[in-house]
Amino acid sequence: MFPPPLALARRLPARYRRRMDLRPAALAFETAYQGTPSWETGRLQPAVRNLMRQEVLRGRVLDAGCGTGRLAVALARRGLDVVGIDVSSRAIGLAGERAARAGVGVPFLLADARSLRPDLSGLDGLFDTVIDVGLFHVLQPEDRGPYAASLAAVTRPGGHGFIVAWGDRNPFGIGPARVRRLDLRRAFQARAGWRVESIEPAILETRLPMGQAHAWLARVERR
Repeated sequence: MFPPPLALARRLPARYRRRMDLRPAALAFETAYQGTPSWETGRLQPAVRNLMRQEVLRGRVLDAGCGTGRLAVALARRGLDVVGIDVSSRAIGLAGERAARAGVGVPFLLADARSLRPDLSGLDGLFDTVIDVGLFHVLQPEDRGPYAASLAAVTRPGGHGFIVAWGDRNPFGIGPARVRRLDLRRAFQARAGWRVESIEPAILETRLPMGQAHAWLARVERR
């Protein structure tokens, strides 16, 4: 789940919540990116490296929750057309700097992944692939369905999504919300525009003391 500021914001009257929109989540992540967050390990996650070896990340790619852009830049260097989005303006700035150093042209956009549209400035149409490494598990349960539908809105029929989320085999009280297979199936159901192809065990590396954590990798297809 999001850090405490979001929970506090949800208790405010609706008129104030509408004005705040991204602020609680953005504030939490802006603070995290003042230092080195636990999820910034200095390399691509094992599940991502496997997906790249399998060559299933194809066509035009959306990196949802791109952070400092490590994955998006790596994909761009392999010749893919990539767009990264994140709620943190600081992360977007760092991602842009990373892309400039690498000499690749990756658009990084400040955007709410729960309300995407093909005509959103900078998205400019539909994607063949969407990838989420660590965003799904920070969403509130009630936001998971709208998030899945939002991704569907910017993905071509027949396109694919790959979601890597903190799993329910991890101990309580460490890291973000523990995600079950059922949570992924409920979010990426037919009503949201998806078909779940598989949900398999994966590893998330972390700077937390245990070094790595159990995760789920969901592979979904746009209906």
